[in-house]
Amino acid sequence: MNSSMQGALADLRVIELSNERSVFAGKLLADMGADVILVEPPGGDLMRSYAPFLEDEAGPERSLYFWHYNTSKRGIVLDLEAEDGRRMLRELVETADVLLESEPPGRLEALGIDAASLRAERPDLITVSMAPFMRGGPREHEQATDLTLLAGGGPAWSSGYDDHSLPPVRGGGNQGYQTGCHYAVMALMVAVVSRDITGTGQHIDVDMHAAQNVTNEAGSYTWLVAQETVQRQTGRHAGVNPSAPSQVQCSDGRWVNTGVPARQGRDYRALIDWLGECGLLEDFAAAPLLELGAGQGRIDLSQIATNPEVRETFQAGRDALVLLASSMPAYDFFSGGQDRGFQVGIIYSPEEVMEDPHFIDRGFRVEVEHPDLGRSFTYPGAPYLFHDSPWQIQRRAPLLGEHQAEVLDEIGYGAV
Repeated sequence: MNSSMQGALADLRVIELSNERSVFAGKLLADMGADVILVEPPGGDLMRSYAPFLEDEAGPERSLYFWHYNTSKRGIVLDLEAEDGRRMLRELVETADVLLESEPPGRLEALGIDAASLRAERPDLITVSMAPFMRGGPREHEQATDLTLLAGGGPAWSSGYDDHSLPPVRGGGNQGYQTGCHYAVMALMVAVVSRDITGTGQHIDVDMHAAQNVTNEAGSYTWLVAQETVQRQTGRHAGVNPSAPSQVQCSDGRWVNTGVPARQGRDYRALIDWLGECGLLEDFAAAPLLELGAGQGRIDLSQIATNPEVRETFQAGRDALVLLASSMPAYDFFSGGQDRGFQVGIIYSPEEVMEDPHFIDRGFRVEVEHPDLGRSFTYPGAPYLFHDSPWQIQRRAPLLGEHQAEVLDEIGYGAV
């Protein structure tokens, strides 16, 4: 075990067979302190060739894609097509709690290092296999990418604009793969708790297509229950029936999402006060409806279609947010809405996200040292914050084979 690791999972060792489908699961575990040993093939994983590159210069140690997805891991190279490589992997697994892989179906079975073979020797071992489609199912051998998973599983259908002459919009940033990885990590954590109680490991088989389908907001169950199809909407949840537009251009030309309108009396009171502070209340024709909403406990949204008073009160709350947004700069609306408890958001570029004071205060910008380059780089930080389980990037991604001698020495191979 690598004793230098810190975090809630510092007592967990994971052997990860490098693959872009499962790489984010390894990162989530490693950044929470697990000793994740990344096993790459000779010559390195293909991810090392993915753009963008440091200073736009390609090279196996310069891929920012590889850097991001492999923080906190140690790295070795094993040729699993060779008997020596397979033997070393088996001995490495003997020291581990978890094997994480997303190899093509049948490859590990053909090499004799599949989950069933390894768990026959180690009943307490937890194995996690990730594949585009259920192993052993009719689509097992179909090829897939992050894009086709999002399209076939449903999320892409729900993403896009009110203008349906435009095609759906793919979610960026490998959302398909990352969705599958989150399910893998959640299942793995349950398996760890179970093993600690029973002494027995489990095999976890992640169907990445199914992961998209069950994370498709209302799209899947709307069809299954009512045989109705949701429709994509600009900046809003997809729905069978269109909802009112929620994106507004602010006085500085920037755009915001006005989010969820007022639903409770205190929300309407906050809108009245905010409009008053901005000198907009007297000219807001629907102000009496805001007063009506402020005098109620909670608006019964189930009555919007049947009760004109409820419908008009709810619409007045939405109109108030639109007026406020259009009268001020986007960041003022964003921060003012957040301060008053409204779920509003500013539409940012990735670069702007990293500079937002809110994200900076929450520690989202993390400086990571690269000793080989003699400098540090700013990384996106924790995807979630836990008070009692601190998260941190332990180190930069490994250079190709960087920890070969160190890891093999731990299983008795010395400096092989």
